[in-house]
Amino acid sequence: MPARTLFGSIALCLGLSASPAFAQDADLCLVVAGRIDDGREVSDEEKRLAHEACQRALTATSSIVQKYHLQEADFGITGTRPKD
Repeated sequence: MPARTLFGSIALCLGLSASPAFAQDADLCLVVAGRIDDGREVSDEEKRLAHEACQRALTATSSIVQKYHLQEADFGITGTRPKD
């Protein structure tokens, strides 16, 4: 039983440590996309960093709704949609 508790605690800690990174990536993605939608100036470096953050956030979430919003934001940042 103690080994099971130990592994459960480790899994919980790993899960909690991943959450803030996802939140920061999602926030950066959505904020930069909002700035672009508002017509404000965004540098190429900011776009690159925001695109990378969008991609990380997309892989970190399993929520279909969050994936939709992150993809839409990423499309706004890159100016392209994937080819079907």
